[in-house]
Amino acid sequence: MPSSLARVATDAAPRYAKQLASHFGRKIPVEEIPDGGHRLTFQNTDVVLEPLDDHLLIRVTAPDAAALTAIRDVVGSHLERFGRRGELSVVWDEPAQD
Repeated sequence: MPSSLARVATDAAPRYAKQLASHFGRKIPVEEIPDGGHRLTFQNTDVVLEPLDDHLLIRVTAPDAAALTAIRDVVGSHLERFGRRGELSVVWDEPAQD
């Protein structure tokens, strides 16, 4: 299954993780994981939000490249909109095939 990571530089990672989880939690299953992280489940695609000291780590695992691209776009655009004042930028690594 293809996967991809983004490391979004911010000193407010826990707040952004919670905001994304709350926003998407109205429509999809969201589960809180240890250390303040969240797992979002978009059909067969998992998104893990892991807040760290100086960045938010986002890991997307999808059944295929098309689903991976779609969910990366959705999650990335929402986070950039939420973090507009902080000028957040989401840059994804190249997808890895597991």
